[in-house]
Amino acid sequence: MDFLQDEDGATAIEYAILGSLIAVVIVVAVTSIGSTLNGIFVNVGKGFDASK
Repeated sequence: MDFLQDEDGATAIEYAILGSLIAVVIVVAVTSIGSTLNGIFVNVGKGFDASK
C-alpha cells in the first residue's frame, strides 16, 4: 500500500499538464504574431511596389 502515499506520479502529471499549457500559449502567441508580421510585410511590399 506504499503506492497510495507515493506522489511522484502525480508530480510528473502536473509537470506534463503545465508543460502542455505553456506549449499551447507559445503556439497561440507565435500564430498571432506571425499573422501581424505578415500584414506588416505585405504593407511594406506594397509601399515598394508603389514607389516604382
